[in-house]
Amino acid sequence: MRRSKTISLAEAIKDFTREMHLDNKLSEVGIINSWEEIVGRAISTRTSKLYIKDKVLYVHLNSSVVRNELLMLRQALIEKLNGKAGFEVIKDIVFR
Repeated sequence: MRRSKTISLAEAIKDFTREMHLDNKLSEVGIINSWEEIVGRAISTRTSKLYIKDKVLYVHLNSSVVRNELLMLRQALIEKLNGKAGFEVIKDIVFR
């Protein structure tokens, strides 16, 4: 017996993640995984910890010089990270 309405596997997975409210979490994981691509290898090597909580990205850095540079580029980083996700995932960034 065949169904009259068939969908692709990609559509089924997309529907499943939307129904289970996993799309935001998957976007957060994607942003964390693309951190090195967005900020570059030099800054990424000085990053010790990176996590998202309540739409705030927390970045623990080993260098105070890099922290000051990133503080000046905070808004541009938020726009790049949200652009990568396709919608607003990050509202603020805290550098420690």
